[in-house]
Amino acid sequence: MNRSRIVMVIFALLVLGVVVWLMIRPHDARLSVEAVTGQTPQISSPREETIPMLNVAEAVGWPEEAMPTPAEGLAVNLFADGLDHPRWMLTLPNGDVLVAETNGQPPSEDSGGGITAWIAGRMMRRAGAAVPTADRITLLRDVDGDGTADQRSILLDRENGLFSPFGMALSEGYLYVANTNALVRFPFTVGETRIEAGAETIIELPFTEPNGHWTRNVVVSPEDPNLLYVSIGSATNIGENGRAIEENRAAVIEVNIEERRFRIYAGGLRNPVGLDWEPETGRLFTVVNERDMLGGDLVPDYLTEVAFGANYGWPGIYWGRYIDDRVVPMATAQQTQYTRVPDYALGPHTASLGLEFSENTRLGSRFSGGAFIGQHGSWNRRPRSGYKVVFVGFENGRPAGAMTDVLTGFLNADGQAMGRPVGVMTDATGALLVADDVGNRIWRVSRAR
Repeated sequence: MNRSRIVMVIFALLVLGVVVWLMIRPHDARLSVEAVTGQTPQISSPREETIPMLNVAEAVGWPEEAMPTPAEGLAVNLFADGLDHPRWMLTLPNGDVLVAETNGQPPSEDSGGGITAWIAGRMMRRAGAAVPTADRITLLRDVDGDGTADQRSILLDRENGLFSPFGMALSEGYLYVANTNALVRFPFTVGETRIEAGAETIIELPFTEPNGHWTRNVVVSPEDPNLLYVSIGSATNIGENGRAIEENRAAVIEVNIEERRFRIYAGGLRNPVGLDWEPETGRLFTVVNERDMLGGDLVPDYLTEVAFGANYGWPGIYWGRYIDDRVVPMATAQQTQYTRVPDYALGPHTASLGLEFSENTRLGSRFSGGAFIGQHGSWNRRPRSGYKVVFVGFENGRPAGAMTDVLTGFLNADGQAMGRPVGVMTDATGALLVADDVGNRIWRVSRAR
């Protein structure tokens, strides 16, 4: 090979290397999390990632005696430990606390998902988010009222028909459980510590493999106990595996119990998780995880009213006005006119999951009149975002003002995750319970004495 040819080969390799680097280079965030929060977040230009940014915090658990850090004026104590991936909770009228110990079902060998899903799976294992599912609902009881659970029992498990259970709701003598594949119920009297009955299916819910965004939450209408509302996330990031597997997903559905049927209540919600009723207006709100691989500054997760008949844009549109040109077929400018802008941005890649309005909490005036939100934390942003519990104040039934930290310190000095907050729930005393699925604990946040 002559010298000129060697030079040409080297030059071609260098060009190829630059192209590959441009395709896979990390997209560090350029904006602060605060700049991408609130009612008018800064929506920057997208920086598409061929391979996802990987910056997951390694799960290491809590050292002995270590705890997260509460905001000034608050205190934290351990309510329960030794749990198996606790994700969601429900406080019963007698003060008992139910906790869903759960995770997504393991994918079958032929479920597919491609290189992106494979990389994400590896990172989820590093983050402590790929443990086997216990498929269990445990009842915790604080007998002596000291803020620590001193009795526990298995209320429901796989033998009863649990299959990646998540949301729970109590209504008219039944405990409703949102499995990943069905909304089911069990006859239940408050005070019981074990249910022997099998699951009665109300409706089946969308379930495909790979079943991304497997969580299903459920709340009861405060006006009509015959109506339940269930949140269902998308199967994929932006519908890249086709629209057929996304049917009846990326939505909040309204379920009529008597008729065993449902309708889409609101759509275009990539991954709605927490659901709760705003106490002043009675409107339903949710927190939503938005799409990945547009850079560290996009797209903000959000808190929003779930308006009947509204569409929030997924997959083709984000933040109500911006077209995601990766989606086929691509959305049009005309479609944005019919897309609802979310109420409040919660920062990019924060993985905001838990939602609890503060009407029954007793944490002082600073944390009244608003919503608590559990942020599970990013796996694909540098620097990391989330890994804390925050509070968003409300005015006239709408979110307003800046986010306030409630519980932090889930990452250690080396950036490892000692814990990751998920569900948040008010207990019978007005304290805030926080499920920690990496620490396998429930923390209790109360007003400092």
